Amino acid sequence: MAGPTSGGANPINVINDGAMNWRQWAVVVLMVLLNALDGFDVLSSAFAAPGITADWGIPRSELGIVLSAELVGMGFGSVLLGGAADKFGRKNTMIACLVLMAIGMWMAGHANGVGDMFVYRFITGIGIGGMLAATNAVTAESTNNKWRKAAIAVYVAGYPLGAILGGIAASEWLLDTYGWRGVFDFGAIVTAALIPVVFLVVPETAAYQAAKNNLAGVNRTLHAFGKPPIENLPAVDTSAAKPKVTDILSNPKLRPVTLLLAFGYMFHTVTFYYILKFAVQIVADYPPGYPPSDAATVLTWANVGGFFGSALFGFVMARLGIKWPTALMLLIGSVAVISFGLGRDTLDGWQWATILTGFFTNAAISGYYAAFARGFPAYARATGTGFVLGVGRLGAAGSPLIAGALFALLGNDELLVVSTIMAMGSVISLILFLMLPEREGDELVGAADLPAGTPLD
Repeated sequence: MAGPTSGGANPINVINDGAMNWRQWAVVVLMVLLNALDGFDVLSSAFAAPGITADWGIPRSELGIVLSAELVGMGFGSVLLGGAADKFGRKNTMIACLVLMAIGMWMAGHANGVGDMFVYRFITGIGIGGMLAATNAVTAESTNNKWRKAAIAVYVAGYPLGAILGGIAASEWLLDTYGWRGVFDFGAIVTAALIPVVFLVVPETAAYQAAKNNLAGVNRTLHAFGKPPIENLPAVDTSAAKPKVTDILSNPKLRPVTLLLAFGYMFHTVTFYYILKFAVQIVADYPPGYPPSDAATVLTWANVGGFFGSALFGFVMARLGIKWPTALMLLIGSVAVISFGLGRDTLDGWQWATILTGFFTNAAISGYYAAFARGFPAYARATGTGFVLGVGRLGAAGSPLIAGALFALLGNDELLVVSTIMAMGSVISLILFLMLPEREGDELVGAADLPAGTPLD
């Protein structure tokens, strides 16, 4: 290893400009796995839904309460625990989130009514929401400039990957062998097993350590990543207030970025979750009708499309940047959702329709995650990401409610009209995304714009 870097060198630049070593790649792989776990945990209630309905004899209206619980919890978790990642560390927050998720999943597997299940799924959702904010920050801060966009895209692809693998495990093994409760128990066991892995593999990020003026912590992280240590950090006021949501909303340069990202992401999730939540029911009801087991395959294929859309789009962003490629994905994704509303005559046709919608809408999600990492300065990156994800969950939770209300108002036969209205979420998102400034958060916010004593990357 090279000798110490002198003169108050910026440790973030050491990582940004250096080569990726095996430990950094191991962190990225683990973040992908954690995001896959989130994808499974979110959809576990959907996999278990038929068994819950049969066991408890509840109508779809009560089942809808169960299915929305984790999305509501994710909104709270993104805001509350996203900020915790900037206050107490990304690693500590991830471990706390895993504990919450494991408890919530295990208790959900032993729930005996809708009220109990809502509480346990809400707890799980809080953990998932905080996890998403923290893992996105870790992925961004553990990779260099060359590979960051691609790593974030692959990280985002982990979410649909978890849904794919979870769907296969649930349909081919868990439901038949252990029943619907086994789906939640399996998720709890896997979640708990990842706690020691995170503890051993993931160092606290250098960006967080630098923000806390912790030279020893910075050098531990640099050592773990095979980088030379630095001799000192620029002096900061350690009494400065910890980052909070008001920082990103009161700062006149960060506020527009925060609001554009938050509401742009929210409107896109309205479109995104329309397919994710309603595709199975639409296909099952569409003439001539398909049995639930066949109709459910469209959700798996939607996530297959989403996985490849997220993974491949990272390489596009690495070459062409974030802004215009993401805008194009939002446009094509909205067209794909409208096309879905035209209906299909065969199950294969429906599967291809959901593959296409999943590909383009998930690619746009990948673009948004890259924009989160780019748009906020390091001192408030997890706080900003958590806030944006929290607002986005309003769109996620509201999407099935809006679509259900439209079908009730217009009738189930008006699939094209409903799909066209739901696709407008991505169109509005496209307009807001194009309004984002070109400069990165750390460039946009200078020293004079930060709270007193806040270190710059």
